[in-house]
Amino acid sequence: MTNHNDLPLTSSHWGTYRARVGNGRVQELLAFEHDKDPSPIGPGILDVQHGPTRIDAPMVRKSWLEHGPGARTELRGVDPFVEVSWDKANKIVATELDRIRTDHGNASIFGGSYGWASAGRFHHAQSQLKRFLNCIGGFTSSKFTYSFAAAEAMVPHILGSFRAYLDTCTSYDSIRDHTTLFVCFGGVPLKNGQISQGGTGRHIQREGLMTAGNANIHFVNISPLKSDLLDDVGGDWLAIRPNSDVAMILALAHTLQTEGLADHAFLDRYTTGFEHFLPYLLGETDGVPKSAEWAAEICEIPAVTIRNLARRMASERTMISVSWSLTRQDHGEQPFWAAITLAAMLGQIGLPGGGFGFGYSAMNFIGGKFTILPGASLPQGENPVKNFIPVARITDLLMRPGEPFDFDGVRYEYPDIELVWWAGGNPFHHHQDLNLMMQAWQKPQTIIVNEWCWNSLAKRADIVLPCTTPLERQDIALTARDPYVVSMSRLTEPYGQARDDYEIFSGIAREMGVDASFTEDRSSEDWQSWIYEQTAIRAKAAGIEIPEYDTFLKNGWFKIDDPADPVVMLSSFRSDPQANPLATPSGKIEIFSQTVADFGYDDCPGHPVWREPYEWLGNADPRWPLHLISNQPKDKLHSQFDHGGVSKAKKITGREPVLIHPYDAADRGLKDGDIVRLFNDRGACLGGILIDPSIRPGVIQMSTGSWYDPQDPTTPGSLCKHGNPNVLTRDKGTSKLGQGPTAHSCLVEAELFTEAPPPVTAHEPPKILRPETPNDP
Repeated sequence: MTNHNDLPLTSSHWGTYRARVGNGRVQELLAFEHDKDPSPIGPGILDVQHGPTRIDAPMVRKSWLEHGPGARTELRGVDPFVEVSWDKANKIVATELDRIRTDHGNASIFGGSYGWASAGRFHHAQSQLKRFLNCIGGFTSSKFTYSFAAAEAMVPHILGSFRAYLDTCTSYDSIRDHTTLFVCFGGVPLKNGQISQGGTGRHIQREGLMTAGNANIHFVNISPLKSDLLDDVGGDWLAIRPNSDVAMILALAHTLQTEGLADHAFLDRYTTGFEHFLPYLLGETDGVPKSAEWAAEICEIPAVTIRNLARRMASERTMISVSWSLTRQDHGEQPFWAAITLAAMLGQIGLPGGGFGFGYSAMNFIGGKFTILPGASLPQGENPVKNFIPVARITDLLMRPGEPFDFDGVRYEYPDIELVWWAGGNPFHHHQDLNLMMQAWQKPQTIIVNEWCWNSLAKRADIVLPCTTPLERQDIALTARDPYVVSMSRLTEPYGQARDDYEIFSGIAREMGVDASFTEDRSSEDWQSWIYEQTAIRAKAAGIEIPEYDTFLKNGWFKIDDPADPVVMLSSFRSDPQANPLATPSGKIEIFSQTVADFGYDDCPGHPVWREPYEWLGNADPRWPLHLISNQPKDKLHSQFDHGGVSKAKKITGREPVLIHPYDAADRGLKDGDIVRLFNDRGACLGGILIDPSIRPGVIQMSTGSWYDPQDPTTPGSLCKHGNPNVLTRDKGTSKLGQGPTAHSCLVEAELFTEAPPPVTAHEPPKILRPETPNDP
């Protein structure tokens, strides 16, 4: 019998797995021997690798094929698809790209490709698409991510960088040995830590949390959801009103200042601008002291609880964690700025186990202790087109061509988009106000997607190019966020006529005469060898030795040695701020930013402030009395594998679960398992009720990820019968500075659905017209 450790390897953002292959298919995915807490989601690909949702051939929407670009007899997502050959698909796409760039210019091509990167350094959809589009003259791009766009814009003004400190959060071993109080705004949701961009070899989040809990660290979970912190670590749950974290943070800072607990020596040496912030904190500028009593009315946490927490934070080694989700609300720039300011007032930044961290357990790598491998990747080339949008402004881009928008201190203009190409990602999952987006989605003349399954995006495209899954291609799992480097084996042949993205773009490049610049006469295997060799050169320069490529392929994996010392964020800056200044104008932490102040934004001034959200329980319309939390799901990554067994097992009569407090359920006559209609003036969807006292009264929770499934796809605004909460959320930027998504500022009502629930069709393929002969129709 084959030894487990001799089986071939594959990797994904859910983890690394050994594969048992037989009869031309992967029969089983077994946890990598070094992973003691494997995710059950990764093997779920076997549920859907071969099945009705796989796209087996190039497809063109019938009305587009018959009447040409821009001509439609139905909304996208209604009429059937026609199968065509790869030769014909390549010609169609090449001809359309030539027409668009000739008639409208390359700025009219939007290369969306925003989505989660699975393992695989070479077969990375975004890199492949952007390299190809740059070879034909460029494209309009997007900037930042839905995960934390507001922080990506804001934190560089405070610390000089965001990504640098995202990747170097203080490690769990430092927390275990030195922290005594762990205060987490938005919790530390272990479910999110199952995954990591680019792949992962060993899951560390549960172990990190448990070792911290076993070290008698006291946790304080400040969240509307008790489940945002593992029960096993104990601690306190402060069921804060959603969107009010900044008010509570300001009140903690006010208590520190007024009770003489703030570390002014730290503020004087390591920060700038506190003197501009202090009058606001004390109420001298607006007549409103940001006291515990003031905050108690906003966040509904007792004033005595806030004051006692502030005193404890000042007297103990405290780690402040701010969840990424806090950025995805109206004024989402403010929570991170306020939390950094609070940490500065405590004076523990740069000390072992102290300071702040961005989203522990938001991904598996955060809090890890590992050496960063400077890996190479596929060169994307230079984009001659300088137009871009903040990532969450896709609907505005399509509906408001030529109109101005503000972003991070500059005024830009939306270009006129005629062609959209998405490869790796699904805007029908991560974007807000899907009913509005469906209107915008009709505007481009042509929409092309590279997809492996008939999800909500593929069904609403004009041209669908079937791509492979990681099980069907060889690659290298190599990321700076994980110490394991894995040779991913090609385990099975591609499904139907599916091709990997490199093969897809190479074919179109040949049609357009740019194949030499796209491929550089390298095969997929040649590029992977090149990437590894370039990584070896960079690694050697950084003092890291990695095996020869042939040895790596033979052994299947290796691990970079961990550093000897724990990771402590900003420790070098604390030890010598003159020798190790931050990349801010002052070289210090900017509690007040003159740069931001000079932007003149009324919704984001020069220091952290409380701004009332446009939609929250503090100003609730009586028609919509419940605050909706549409957080990340436990049983899938975003919408990936929504059609898999793990996700389907958690659904209620085929619908996304809806968590509700017993009080709110009783008020509406609801019981466990009931099908409810969630609605507001933007849309409506169905879900299945789960009654649970571990959610704050007045709050309702439905995770994102269920594939958009309108009851009547011919009618804009139709009920989503499957349970996609983004038919309810508002499409508005966090502020003029960050323009991030604001999904967590959303009010709804819930009522029992008394009709016969309509069948869920989200996981069914569209109608497909097949040629009767091998020739094209």
